[in-house]
Amino acid sequence: MGRLRLDDVLPLLEAPSAAALAVYRADGSIHLSPVWYRWTADHAFEVVIAPGDGKLTHLESDRRVSLLIFEAVTPFRGVEVRGVADLRTDGVGEARLSIASRYLGTDGGRALAERRGGRGVVLSLRPDDPRVWDLSELAAPG
Repeated sequence: MGRLRLDDVLPLLEAPSAAALAVYRADGSIHLSPVWYRWTADHAFEVVIAPGDGKLTHLESDRRVSLLIFEAVTPFRGVEVRGVADLRTDGVGEARLSIASRYLGTDGGRALAERRGGRGVVLSLRPDDPRVWDLSELAAPG
């Protein structure tokens, strides 16, 4: 089998999978945080960052990020995407509602979005050369 692409792991990207976002502190060390995300129709990963979150401070000086999405159960698929993040303040409420609803369900997502509103920033990351894996063959009975 050839190199895997994002299309090969769409069920992972469309599910409320575990994810971690890495950004760089001013001293060059990595700030790593669990995040919720969505994979958009125009092929970007989006994360909403709340106002006052330390990640925003770090992103002001260095927009390089890495996003890791993975499964801790079979088929053990994962994606790592690195690049330069785009940040925007428009559409935060809609993005927050969409993302929160994926993880909390419709009612829970709506409740969270109403509490947090449209405050914050949407981080958008377009994958240039994603690292994609599927370890299902390792979990298969042999």
